[in-house]
Amino acid sequence: MTDINAIAKQFTDFYYTTFDSNRAGLNSLYRPESMLSWEGSPIVGVNAIVEKITSLPFSKVQHRVTTLDAQPSSPSVASLLVSVTGLLVIDDSENPLQFSQIFQLIPDGGSYYVYNDIFRLNYG
Repeated sequence: MTDINAIAKQFTDFYYTTFDSNRAGLNSLYRPESMLSWEGSPIVGVNAIVEKITSLPFSKVQHRVTTLDAQPSSPSVASLLVSVTGLLVIDDSENPLQFSQIFQLIPDGGSYYVYNDIFRLNYG
């Protein structure tokens, strides 16, 4: 049996390293049917998702993951739900924001793509 925690860790390491250094490089993780819910606003399709994340109004960002949980999301397909919480440091701010993100990963060949992605900041 595949170690879903190892897959989740590998995926999130790649996702956040790429997001922090080259947001446009995330395009390979999304498909035309993928959906991102960014702070409650739905965005559908790889091009619209990449446009959203590359147009965010900051020049430097660093994700610091504090929790990572993974679960199978289907009894018939080797898909995963990955829940992440952490801190988001924007433009070297001394006051990081708390964030949470949930990914639904679907197998595609020998890797996974993001079918659903829910991102939320905690301003509180």
